[in-house]
Amino acid sequence: MTYEALKVTMADRVMTIAINRPDKLNALNNQALTELMGALKSAEQDEECRVVVLTGVGRGFCAGQDLKEHQQDGGAGHIGEHVARYYNPLALKLYHFPKPTIAMVNGVAAGAGMSLALAADFRIASTTARFSQAFVKIGLVPDSGSSYLLPRLIGQARALEMAMLGDVLDAETAYQWGLLHRLVDPTELQAVTDALARRLADGPPIALAMIKRSLHRGIEHSFEESLESERGFQSAAARTEDHHEGIEAFISKRAPEFRGR
Repeated sequence: MTYEALKVTMADRVMTIAINRPDKLNALNNQALTELMGALKSAEQDEECRVVVLTGVGRGFCAGQDLKEHQQDGGAGHIGEHVARYYNPLALKLYHFPKPTIAMVNGVAAGAGMSLALAADFRIASTTARFSQAFVKIGLVPDSGSSYLLPRLIGQARALEMAMLGDVLDAETAYQWGLLHRLVDPTELQAVTDALARRLADGPPIALAMIKRSLHRGIEHSFEESLESERGFQSAAARTEDHHEGIEAFISKRAPEFRGR
């Protein structure tokens, strides 16, 4: 697939998907949304890819919807259709992605751009990052999964504050609130992200996918249901070659070489 609104690179089993509209703070137009979905599908099908890193080119992560283009396409009268066509499938694909995902937040993450960061498994941000549920500023409500993900990450009270006031949250506060996994100096952002991505890429792919599904189910099911789900996942994981490799490596006191089988 050829990309114009993205930069997509692969190195060391890690696919980096960078939104490439720096003059718009990587605001999302239809082309960028379509290419993002295409890149995620490509990463899912690529056996070489073990981890996906989502970021933005320049000084922004993603400023959300490109409002100028949206107005040209029909604006408010079509927003529900637009969300259903582009944002909901993208949010679902990222949240349920079967491989580990990392949002490398290098700058502003606002509106649906913040939603994308929330849908990733890990969020690593530089101290220059900023977060905003900007929807209320234009008389709209959070979408692309924010109403589900945000209160689960930072609690209902803080989520209501962000959503109803639309204030910009600085990176240090976001880290203190539990929105971020790592907060680093801008000069260290790439190196810290790379280190985490490599660690995940070295992990057992099948088990990592099951862990993600299991924890997602745990949010919405009872303790008893979660116990039964864990039993099923554990039985399947125990039958993989990776499990046997892990046991042999442990006994031999060496690093395991997981192959996703």
